[in-house]
Parts: sequence; structure tokens; C-alpha cells
Amino acid sequence: MSTRTSKAPKANGRIDVLDPQDGSLVESIPRYDAKGMQSAIDQADAALPRARRMPVHERMRVLYDAADYVDRHRGEFAETLSREGVKTINEARAEVARTVMTLRLSAEETRRIVGNTIAFDQRPGSENRFGYSRRIPVGLIGAITPFNDPLNLVAHKVGPAIAGGNAVIVKPHEATPLSAIKLLEAFHAAGVEEGIFQVIPGYGADAGDALVVDERVRMISFTGGRETGEKIMQRAGLKKFGMELGSNSPTIVMNDADLEQAIPAIIGGAVAAAGQNCLHVQRLLLHESIYETARDQFVESMGRIRYGDKYSEDMDMGPMIDPQAAERVDNSVQKALRDGARLLTGGQRQGNFYAPTVLEAVPDNHPMVKEEIFGPVTSLHAFRDEDEAIAIANNVDYGLHAGVFTSDVDAAFRVADALECGGVMINDSSDYRLDAAPFGGVKGSGIGREGVGYVLNEMTEPKVYCFNIRFPKGWT
Repeated sequence: MSTRTSKAPKANGRIDVLDPQDGSLVESIPRYDAKGMQSAIDQADAALPRARRMPVHERMRVLYDAADYVDRHRGEFAETLSREGVKTINEARAEVARTVMTLRLSAEETRRIVGNTIAFDQRPGSENRFGYSRRIPVGLIGAITPFNDPLNLVAHKVGPAIAGGNAVIVKPHEATPLSAIKLLEAFHAAGVEEGIFQVIPGYGADAGDALVVDERVRMISFTGGRETGEKIMQRAGLKKFGMELGSNSPTIVMNDADLEQAIPAIIGGAVAAAGQNCLHVQRLLLHESIYETARDQFVESMGRIRYGDKYSEDMDMGPMIDPQAAERVDNSVQKALRDGARLLTGGQRQGNFYAPTVLEAVPDNHPMVKEEIFGPVTSLHAFRDEDEAIAIANNVDYGLHAGVFTSDVDAAFRVADALECGGVMINDSSDYRLDAAPFGGVKGSGIGREGVGYVLNEMTEPKVYCFNIRFPKGWT
């Protein structure tokens, strides 16, 4: 349940959470429709004054205590995350550790919500005016989260929301709601007041839509697909948005790159979360002078990736989220092959598992090159020089992260400046992310930035206070 009192929203049915690995039932939980979401919004709206009045030290305490709770129960969190989702148990443990850091970062950033004094006397006639700005909460925040990072991405929305003095409602992905519910348990244990943070599992067409369109919701923080993000913006009306809408990330390997460093890093970025990752290395751009050598090393390494039982300590990669996702990836690969691409490794589907796959000679304007695959598939492309590499990398309507491998610092600066994206990882794959850094993209990859301190700025607004001071006669 999302709340603990008799005033809790009423469920309308059940959601069966299935293990993507074998389709077995993990847990059956209450499902909330539009009416249930409206009830949750009522609660959050009533809780807003209490959220605003929470002093900074109390917000910090709640966030630190929630982080400590997750840390103490990290084994339970990792098991839940892996069971309901696509990550191996080792990937799940890493996400839990990041979640602890995200919550602690949120606590630390709370003390840094600061304003500025304003020199009103810069304007003639305003010599008696003095004032300042302070940052105030946005209000009620609606957070809609995806299945691929079902714990840390929730923390990235909830932590800054609480830090900023807001109320927040999370509508988690219907396939992976259990991690969000466990995070709510951590905040309950930390003593967060009723209604300030709620988790409302449901489907986008009813619960999600009700959250988006309600005028009392002043900001929507969404991570997911571009098509859904555009629909949300059309439906939501006048409110703030934070949108991370995926990518088609390139990683460029220059002719002077250290392949012993580059290949393992790129492999990790290609298969993390079975490629169901917005920072997934989808396009690998190799200088023509090293193309064959780098290609052969990459293909050999991809062929050694161990995929299967995600609970095994020895496994590198788990399943796709559901049969439809696995079928969609397979259809994309098969279409590329029919259209002239060459399969270098992989290309097989076994139930919800899809083999790590490498393609070359994919046509330049093919959907495999232009759109987001969201699966463990990487296409290879040769380039002659920096200008061509930049042109290939930028030739998509996405721009989240890119990777560049080179030993030439001048080239690194030139290429990084020219790439149209929100972040460039030098001598790392596009998959690297620091939770404290600004995270977001350009073009079709979204609007705004996450990263705890940066999204906290988005979840607060500046308010100006100006005093027209009346001085007594003769005062100097």
C-alpha cells in the first residue's frame, strides 16, 4: 500500500508483478486507477503545508535516515530489484549502493538551497530599497519512473523533492513497482509525515494520466520513452517538466585509443541491464585504421558475455523485461539483416533473453541507426577523421551521452565540444554516469537535468522579497 491510514487511496484491482526471467509471480499488489490517483493527490495537496514547513535539519534527517535504512537492508533491496526487473544480482547490488549515495547527496544538498541579496539601489529612485531572493518549493511533484532502474531513478526524483520541501507522488512502471514500494518503507521508517511521499502503482492510461493532468501537480518528472514524454507534455498543461527521454548513444574510438582500456569499458556499456539503458552503447564508431582490429576484439568480447540466470553470481547479463521487448529487438535485428546489415555475433532470442549482438554495414538511415533499440545490440561504423566521426555521431535526433576514446587531449576537447549531447565521457563509454553530476540531454533526449543538486534547483523556484525602507527625517 502507498500510505498507512484509513484515508489511503482505494485500489481498483491487482497488478501481478512477474519475474522477467521465467514469468513466475513475484507478488500481487493493489492497482490504482484515476480515482485512486485523485485521492492520492488530495492527500498530497493536504500535506503540502507540512512539507513546506519542514525545517532544513528535519529534511536532512529524514533523507539520511532513509539512506541508512536502505543501506542496512541492502540485501533485501537488491533481491527485490533483481526479482522484479532485468538486472543481474550484481547489477542490482550496484544500484542499491547508488541509491544510498543518491539519498545522502539529497540530504547534503538540502543545506545548499540558498538565495541572493539583490542590489535594488542599482536603479535610480530605489536607494531606500533592500531585498533578497530565496528558493521556495514548487509544490506537488508527479514522478513517473521506468523499469530499468526501478530504485535509483525513484530516489533521484524523491530525494530532491523532499529536500526542496515538496510533496511527491511516484507512479512507478507497472512491471517494477516493488522497489519503489520498498523505498517508501525506508521513508516511513525515517518518519516522513503522511501524504508527503506516496507510491501509487497503476497504468499510464488511467493513474498516470490522472497524475499528469491534475492542476494541483505543479511539476512532472518523467523518465521513459520519447513518444510517451511528448504525450505527457501535450496533456499536462502549464507546469514544470523534467524529461529524460532516452537516446541513441555513440562511442567514438580514435586511432590512438588504448584498446585495452576501451574495449572492456564499451562492453560494459553495451550489455548493462541487457541494453535496456538510455546510456547504452548503441553505435560504436571506429577509426578506419583500427577498424578491423577493434571490431574483432569487440566481437570476441561480446561473444564471451554470459547471459542467463540473473541470480547467478557469475552472470553478466539478464533478460529483457517481457516477451514483447525481446520480440521487438529481434524484429529490429532481423529487419536490419534483411536490409543489408551483417551479423557478427548474437542475433538469437531465447524466451525473454536476447544474445549480445553486433552488427556492421547497417544502412545510414536505418531505424537501427536512427532510433533507440533499448536492447543488447550495437552497430559498428567506420570513420576517416574527426569531422566524419562527429557528423555520424550527431546524425540522430537524440543527444544524451557520448563516449570518446583517445590519447590526444586536444582531439578530446575538439570532439567533445562538437558533439551534440548532454555529456561526453572521455576514455569511458557513454554508459558512465555520476549521480551528483548534471544528467540530461538535448534534442529528442529530453528537457532539463537530473543529478541531485541540479534537479533540486528545478524543484524549487526563486521568490523575491523587497523592502522599501522608510528612514526617519534627518537619518544619515
